[in-house]
Amino acid sequence: MTATATATGHVTGTATGRADTTAAGAGRWLPAEGAARRGTLVLLPGRGEHPGVYQRFGRRLAADGYLVHALDVAPEAAPATVAAAFAEIAAQAPAPVVLAGSDTGALHALAATGQAGPGPDGLLLAALPLTAAVAPGSWEDELTARTSCPAHRGLLAADPAFDRGRFATAVPDGLLGSALAAADAAQAEAQADRRVPVLVLHGAADPLAPVDEVRRFAAGLPAATLVLVEDGRHDVLNDATHRSVAAQVVQWLERLRGGPDLPRVLTVEEPPR
Repeated sequence: MTATATATGHVTGTATGRADTTAAGAGRWLPAEGAARRGTLVLLPGRGEHPGVYQRFGRRLAADGYLVHALDVAPEAAPATVAAAFAEIAAQAPAPVVLAGSDTGALHALAATGQAGPGPDGLLLAALPLTAAVAPGSWEDELTARTSCPAHRGLLAADPAFDRGRFATAVPDGLLGSALAAADAAQAEAQADRRVPVLVLHGAADPLAPVDEVRRFAAGLPAATLVLVEDGRHDVLNDATHRSVAAQVVQWLERLRGGPDLPRVLTVEEPPR
C-alpha cells in the first residue's frame, strides 16, 4: 500500500505490485517470492522527498527479507493521521514492525508514537532536525548538504517529482513540539518497563542538524542506539555510505527480532596487537 497523509488528515492508499518503480508514488518493496518475511519497516520521507527517493534503500532491506512501505507524508500532517496510516499497515504486516523516518519524517515517526492505538515495535530516526539551521541557498548548496553520493545526487537532479528548496521551509513548530512531547512520554513509559527500542542514525558532518544536539537527544531516550556516520551529510540513508548504513539497519532489525532488549547477534573483538 502507498498511503498519503496530508495536513487535512486525509489518507489514501492504492495497491502496488511487487516490482518498484522510480515514480513518486512508488512506495513498497517486498522480499523475493517465497522468501521468509522477517519484519516490516514503514518509512516516512523528509522535506522535498517522495517515496521513490528511497528505492535503493527499500530494495536493500527487501533483499534481506524485510518489507518496506514508504508513505508520502507532508511536513504539516497531523500526528494522528500518520499514526492511523501506520496502524493500517501494521495490522497486516509481519512483525517486528518498525516506524522509520528521515528529516521531518523522523519527527513524524516520533510524534506518532504519542498517539492512541498500536505503536511500533521499534523506531528508526535518521537526520533528526531538532534545531533551526540556515537553509542552503542554491540548488548546488542543497545537494551538497543532502548527500555526497554521486549516484543519488544525479537522481535528485533529474527527478521532476523532487521538490527543491524545501529546506528553506522551517520545521513546523507543532511537529517539533509533538515529537519532543512523545520523547518525554517515552521516558515516563520506560519507568513502567515499557521501552521502545530506537535506532538513531545521523551524519557526523550534517550541516542542517547539528550532531551535538542529536547526541544529547539520543542520550535522553530510554532505549536508544546512536550511530554516527563519519563525514555523513543530512540524507544519511542515501549518502555515499548507504551500503554500510543499510547494513547497520539490518543488523539492528535482526536484534529487534530477538525482543525489545535487543540481544546481541554479533560480538566484534579486535585481537591484541
